[in-house]
Amino acid sequence: MGGLSIWHWAIVLVVVLLLFGSGKVSNLMGDFAKGIKSFKKNMAEDDASMEATADRPAGTIAAPGTPGATTTATTQARETTHS
Repeated sequence: MGGLSIWHWAIVLVVVLLLFGSGKVSNLMGDFAKGIKSFKKNMAEDDASMEATADRPAGTIAAPGTPGATTTATTQARETTHS
């Protein structure tokens, strides 16, 4: 069992086109391309959101019982629970 020649690939391509039709193969490749673009877009958004959170200063820790002293993490937790 050696490598496949160009004729083997041509026969496989013809069989696939006969089974699925050129329209389905075309739609499948289009959907695949859309998925890749969506994945790249989401990865870029994740990188941007990670950079934005890295630029924020860390909160300060106050002594227990100090009125009005909250940390950035506490503020963020409150915002996410109320959203």
